[in-house]
Amino acid sequence: MTHETGPQRTSNSEVDLALFGALGDLALRKLYPALYQLDREGLLPNTSRVLGLARQEYDTAAFQARVAEALTQRVKANELDKESLKRFLARLDYAQVDFNQAEGYETIRGWREGSPRPMVVYLAVPASIYGAICRNLHASGSLDDETRVVVEKPIGYDLESSKEINDAIGEVFPESRVYRIDHYLGKETVQNLIALRFANPLFGTQWNQNHISHVEITVAEQVGIEGRWGYFDKAGQLRDMVQNHLLQLLCLIAMDPPANLDADAIRDEKVKVLKALKPFTGESLGRDVVRGQYTAGTSGGQSVPGYLEEEGANTDSQTETFVAMKTEVANWRWAGVPIYLRTGKRMPEKLSQIVIHFRQQPHYIFDPDQRSLAANKLIIRLQPEEGIALHVLTKDSGLDKGMRLRPGPLHLDFNSAFPKSRIPDAYERLLLEVMKGQQYLFVRRDEVEYAWHWCDQLIAAWETHDLPPRRYPAGSWGPVASIAMITQDGRSWYEDY
Repeated sequence: MTHETGPQRTSNSEVDLALFGALGDLALRKLYPALYQLDREGLLPNTSRVLGLARQEYDTAAFQARVAEALTQRVKANELDKESLKRFLARLDYAQVDFNQAEGYETIRGWREGSPRPMVVYLAVPASIYGAICRNLHASGSLDDETRVVVEKPIGYDLESSKEINDAIGEVFPESRVYRIDHYLGKETVQNLIALRFANPLFGTQWNQNHISHVEITVAEQVGIEGRWGYFDKAGQLRDMVQNHLLQLLCLIAMDPPANLDADAIRDEKVKVLKALKPFTGESLGRDVVRGQYTAGTSGGQSVPGYLEEEGANTDSQTETFVAMKTEVANWRWAGVPIYLRTGKRMPEKLSQIVIHFRQQPHYIFDPDQRSLAANKLIIRLQPEEGIALHVLTKDSGLDKGMRLRPGPLHLDFNSAFPKSRIPDAYERLLLEVMKGQQYLFVRRDEVEYAWHWCDQLIAAWETHDLPPRRYPAGSWGPVASIAMITQDGRSWYEDY
């Protein structure tokens, strides 16, 4: 197949991409738009090709038409130009394969024959068939010593199943060629968090228990389960969000400075954080953890059903759709600093943010009625709009104000600060780093396992103490108990950006 020439800016990311699950939701919604944008920006070398693999009976022309349709739905009209679209679609081939059967995998070997480029195998499929695909790829002779594999979360249901899946992958691929995706790590703001912490002495010298009072991490979803009852009811919000997204954000906030920006140097520091996370005891379980389940309510101005009223629901389900907790990293940097985590479905808005609350000055000289204002906050917003704001206090203007204080943000909004620059989607950055063979944005096996170990202890405690989820109406910020949990410490959740 010949490919048209587009703008080129890099030559070290030439790969062939074999995409399993090529007609699935993830591929259509995220992967093709990301690959198209890389191509459009000149970051996808002209020689790189994509082989879509799925069970459906398609030919290449029909597959290209389906991808074109998905791009039309997902890419902004002003970014979808005919020349770039034609060039991208020309890269795409298709093969029908039953992933569990060895027959058919020779198609991949034939597609690769004579190619000097490394192959990236992307598994956009359930984790339960990762092992079968890896073994069949190996048995068919489709792999070589440069082939990389990309796997999506969740990696298992608990520590034991995670080990089984990783063992199956590890039979074929060494850890140095395994890329476990957590798409939060590809977000622009998360990358800026590393720069903010380790490139700025203003924050680097203040990033410890002497200067930080407490930390909040919130990942709120406005949607319900979106027809994923079969998956979600077995997982729950702790497994679905806390075990990966929230713990990864916590690690980036709490880790010590790495020796350098090499992948293992960063991931070594993240593992230290996971090892130092305090487990929940019987006493702290009731005090510091709240699990909830949404009931009928209002979302986006419309009435929505409760979790137990969703289509296909098990009306006896005790699965949590909300989790809030107070934890601590037990080390010299963070001892005594509460870290509050909160995530749930059917929240009032879609919101992912980190709030760093700095301690007040030890001696306060202003209006006593304003003392509650006298603390700086660093707000790191991941979605819906990415940005960073530092809330500081200044004197209120006006001759009659005296020394009244006024809080206000020093604000970096990426869309406003860089109006001519498109903020790339997380998958664009992650795919590019895979093609370059760089692992620093991906999760190492021991990270996954330490995170599961911590979550498994909490799940076991829930089961032992028979703690059912508390109810909260859809469209609210969760059970009242989650507000009481932070209020008992004299604090409140920060929800006003």
